[in-house]
Amino acid sequence: MELLKERIRRDGRVYPGGVLKVDSFLNHQMDVKLFGEIGREFQRRFARCDVNRILTIEASGIGIACITAQFFDCPVVFAKKSRTRNISPDVYCARVESFTHGNVSDVLVSREFLGPRDRVLLIDDFLANGAALRGLASLVSQAGAELVGAGVVIEKAFQPGGDALRAQGMRIEALARVKSMSEAGGIEFAD
Repeated sequence: MELLKERIRRDGRVYPGGVLKVDSFLNHQMDVKLFGEIGREFQRRFARCDVNRILTIEASGIGIACITAQFFDCPVVFAKKSRTRNISPDVYCARVESFTHGNVSDVLVSREFLGPRDRVLLIDDFLANGAALRGLASLVSQAGAELVGAGVVIEKAFQPGGDALRAQGMRIEALARVKSMSEAGGIEFAD
């Protein structure tokens, strides 16, 4: 998606430790017009999958998932990273390690929002090591639902997550695949 790649080139910043900072338009301040184009592209790529539920993980994926869901005319469910007082005690649970935060969380989805009749599309902002998508896929499996694939805005193709998940049979559509990045050399895309 050239529009997205151009935005990453213009506004993305590379920091030590493999961090691509895109918070000015993707995951802190959100460019809703860009999100609309992202959602339209995910709908185009997964149009024949009969998606009836989108699943993401809090917090950065929620905005993208909500805009995308408008194109599929379906609800969004987000996995919570902590048990709150208002969540049902009857939940699906998976452990997820965060590359960005450097911690492990139990992510939870109430059983009332995900079940065997669902055809689920996973949506997330980044794919690096694949832990978030693995955790979300586990929730889908626990629910007896069907995973149709995953849409990610930016994949760090130089990290192992995407290749490993694809090797396990997960369909992944990444809108921008970063081949390499460095503070000095900038960002190079895989395709």
